[in-house]
Amino acid sequence: MVDTAMTDDLDERAARRPHLTSPAEQSSSPLTADGFARVTDAILGAVGRVIDGKPEAVRSALVCLLAEGHLLIEDVPGVGKTMLARALATSVDATVRRIQFTPDLLPGDVTGVSVFNPVDREFEFKPGAVFANIVIADEINRSSPKTQSALLEAMEERQVTVDGHTHVLPQPFLVVATQNPLEMEGTYALPEAQRDRFMMRISMGYPDARSEALMLRQRETVNPLDELSAVVSAREVSGLIAWARSVHVAPPIEDYAVALAQATRTHSDLRLGASPRATLQLVRAAKVWAALDGRSFVIPDDITALLVPVFAHRLIPTRSAGGARARTAADAVTMVLERIAAGVRVPIAPRQ
Repeated sequence: MVDTAMTDDLDERAARRPHLTSPAEQSSSPLTADGFARVTDAILGAVGRVIDGKPEAVRSALVCLLAEGHLLIEDVPGVGKTMLARALATSVDATVRRIQFTPDLLPGDVTGVSVFNPVDREFEFKPGAVFANIVIADEINRSSPKTQSALLEAMEERQVTVDGHTHVLPQPFLVVATQNPLEMEGTYALPEAQRDRFMMRISMGYPDARSEALMLRQRETVNPLDELSAVVSAREVSGLIAWARSVHVAPPIEDYAVALAQATRTHSDLRLGASPRATLQLVRAAKVWAALDGRSFVIPDDITALLVPVFAHRLIPTRSAGGARARTAADAVTMVLERIAAGVRVPIAPRQ
């Protein structure tokens, strides 16, 4: 079901917030490298105050937002999956909707429905929860594949078609979905087409002892989300996206990404390799990764750092994989990386 309590609370907070100005809006000049760094550091810092000890997960969430992708967070209950999604949503002054996926959730609850208006004697479209800048799909694999598929068009084409009419979604648009491992009760496997639409899949993991002890002390009387306020607006996010999109990718880097993708398609331990969409999203994510490191060009290490979270959830191992061979999709990705990266010597910086 749609979590209307959280939705109303987020909308009320947004109404009380003053207009946010970033370095990009304080001047008529275009966004600079320093401005990009200041704004992104502010987002990372804000979310990091809520999700302590998980900088990699926080950075991955920001990469998906700025690379115009979608994020899937998979892990056991209680490790902060939904907290990360809510913290990212709260740090952005934009429209936010949360959908609690349950077995009785219907596709119309997600996309919207046409309702007959007896006064005007015509059907009116009532938008569903997907019509927001950030959509939190909580425990997405606890609903049926039919309901999960309601997100397919929205995630890929950023639009929704209902009763033959197409409705464009607001920009920027990000789906942050959480799910429990498949071996847990009451879960459904995500269809391959659904998984392929997520730019990354990450795991939170258990916190270290220091972070867990700090959580016990800090959250005894207050919820850190209540003290978190927006540090960036939807308009500013669009500027950050445009800045990251301009990061240079040398042709040899593109060839490197393509070689990695093609190697997964011929790997003997994989029944399904990486799709062309996976290659495209890998390069887009690498651009943001480079921009967050203060570079205007992508290097092979950017591709390497993102390969497992971008590729692994899309791959399907063969049933016979075992022994010294790849036991999981992540193992296969690592083997491909070791084989392809061994011979990589590519120019990375743009010519001046």
